[in-house]
This record gives sequence, structure tokens and C-alpha cells, in this order.
Amino acid sequence: MKQPITLEPQETESRPKLPADLDLDNGNTGGSKSYWWVWLLIFAAIGYGCYRLYLMETAKGQQTAAKREMMRKPQSLPVVASNAVSGNLPVYLRALGTVTAFNTVTVKPQVDGPLDQVLFHEGQYVHKGDLLAEIDPRPFQVALQQAEGNLTKDEAVLKDAQAIYARDQELYNAQIIAKQQLDTQAATQSEARAAIAVDQAAVNNTKLQLSYTRIIAPISGRIGLRQVDAGNIVHASDPNGIAIITQLQPISVLFSIPQEQLPAVLAKLRQGAKLRVDAYNQDESVKLATGTLLTVDNQIDATTGTSKLKAVFDNTDNKLFPNQFVNVKLWLNTERNVTIVPAVAIQRGPTGTFVYLVQSDNTVTVRPVKVGLSEGNEVSIDDGLKPGDSVVVDGAEKLTEGMKVSTRPARPENLKRRSQG
Repeated sequence: MKQPITLEPQETESRPKLPADLDLDNGNTGGSKSYWWVWLLIFAAIGYGCYRLYLMETAKGQQTAAKREMMRKPQSLPVVASNAVSGNLPVYLRALGTVTAFNTVTVKPQVDGPLDQVLFHEGQYVHKGDLLAEIDPRPFQVALQQAEGNLTKDEAVLKDAQAIYARDQELYNAQIIAKQQLDTQAATQSEARAAIAVDQAAVNNTKLQLSYTRIIAPISGRIGLRQVDAGNIVHASDPNGIAIITQLQPISVLFSIPQEQLPAVLAKLRQGAKLRVDAYNQDESVKLATGTLLTVDNQIDATTGTSKLKAVFDNTDNKLFPNQFVNVKLWLNTERNVTIVPAVAIQRGPTGTFVYLVQSDNTVTVRPVKVGLSEGNEVSIDDGLKPGDSVVVDGAEKLTEGMKVSTRPARPENLKRRSQG
């Protein structure tokens, strides 16, 4: 008989025992008392975050209020200002001029023949009388010897005719020969003298032709590029010649002015005044030379309504060159003790010209002005300003009447004075 199976209770796997202060089964609440500081840190962090958020919101509000306050206040616009000054303002007539050589000579051979040698360098400055080139002289030397031989022969013929005439004179006085024979001998003597004169002219002409084999500089100046090389046959009819010489010292400048400006120039010339003429480069940044007005053309160009003038320059430093374009400033007069402001200060509107005047309270007001003469970056004011008044020269496009501004002075180069004349 089988034995009944009995299940004996097995000991379950023992759980790890919790510390006494965390044993919840036993109802021990000691843990809540031991970790109170954790909750305290959590609440402190939350409070600090709320405080920082409060500070940020407060700062934003303050900034917004400050911006609104600034917007309610009048704006102070930064501008550049300059003071009106009293000084002398030269009056110039401006024109575009062309540099022209006083003399230009094409050096040509005057006789035909082979060119033996060229004695100048291209671009060389030559003086009047300098030997430039030589043509083979031998044909002309032979011609000279022949002419001198004919002269010697005819001189002998004349001497013989004179001797015969002297004998015939004695025979005629002795009534041995007729008067006709004496007259014939006198004519023969005169014919011999004429032949000698012709021979002498031939000798002189041959000597002249021989001298032309030495090509001499006719003027002083700068010689250009060589047109023919040694060894070539040159002719007096050659159109290009050997080279071209241009006179550079002195040199002239031709320019034109409108016919309305001509009477003032003529009045100065009639008074005997020497009008100064300044030549500048293309952008008028460099003054090249200073000369004087030489003359005015005798008529006005009907097609352009302008008159042509000529000025002369010493050009000792060779800064002016033939056919160079230059800007010309013809001094006409100097206005003295006038009120001067920079030209950029002048504004133009429907009512005329005006400036923005900076007042003592740093506000600007529109001041109508009457503009006089203009020279470069400066203008004279005939009415509306006095020396010492401060005017806006930069930033005027944003200004309105009564606007408050903060000023800074213009750069020194904008205030440079001119006192020529």
C-alpha cells in the first residue's frame, strides 16, 4: 500500500532585510525624518528660479520703458559742421587747354645724295647750329672745283682782253686803227667781265650746295624719332624729312573761354595787367606750371561762341609736353575780405539757396543765403551769414527745421584756405 505523499513546507528564499529605518512592513517611518533636506533643496531651487525669472522680466520692462522714454525725447542727429570765415577768394576762369610748341621744324635735306651719317640721338635736346647729319659732299666738291676752274679761265680771258684793249687804245690814239676795232675790243673786255661774274655766281652756288651737305639744327629744342637711317639716298623733295624738332622752352598753351567772359579779360589786358595762368593735370590734383597770358585771338569762333587765348610758360622742368591736355585756370581778380564757407554747405530748394545754421542750443535752422563767387571747394556768401557762423557740411540731407544735432568739426583739409593773388 502506497504511502501518502506529504508536502512539507519549504523555506522560501529569504528577502534581504531592509534597514530598520526603511522597513515599511514593520510600519517604521523613520525614513521620512532622515531625508527632509532633499525636499528643502528642491523647494529652494524652485524659489531661486522664480526669483531669476522675476529679475529678467523686471529688466525687460525697464529697458522697454527706457526705449519709450528715449523715443519721446527729441533725437540728436550727428552732423559735421564748419565755421564761416573771412578771407580772400581768387576769381579764376577755367578751361581745357592744349599744350603747343612755340616752333616746330621738320628737318629736311636741301640737296640730294647718300646720307653718310646721323649725329643725333632720338629724343635728344639740340641747340641751334648743332650738326645733325651729313650727306656725301664729294659730288659738290667736284662741282666746286669745276666752277672755280671756269672762273680762273675767264679771269685770264679778261686779263688778256684788258691788255689788248690798252694796246688798241694807243694804236687808236696814233690813228693806226679804226675806232670800230677799239670799240670791239672794249666789248670783248666787258664780255669777259660778265663771264667772270657768272663764274663767281656758280662758285658761290656750288659752295652753298656743299654747305647743305651738313644738316644743321635750325632751332633749339627736342628732336623726335629719326625718319631715315644712314646709307639711304635722301632728296630735298622728301615729305617726312630726317626728324622733327619742337621747341619746349618756352612753350605755349591754347585754350578757349566763352565770349561772355572775354570783355573782363580784355579790360585787364588794356590796363597792362599780367594775368597769371596755372596749368593742372587732368583731375586738378597737381599744378604742372605757372605762366602768363600772352594774347587773345582777333576773332570769336562763330560755331562755338568762344574766343581762343594763348598763354606762355617757361617750362624749365619740362612738365608740359606738346599736344598734352591740361586744365587751365586763368586768374582774373581776387575778392578780399569776403565771407567764405565750404561749397558742400550750400543747399538748394524751391525758394533758392540756403544753409543749415547750427545755433547755440545745438539746434539747426534754415538760413537763406545769397551765394557769390565759387572757387574749388569754397564759395563766398554775399548775404545771410557772417564770419564765425557754424553751418552743416555733412549730414544735411536728414535735417529739418529745429532738429537737435551733435556736431563734430570738419577735417582740416576741408578747411584749407586759399590766399593766391
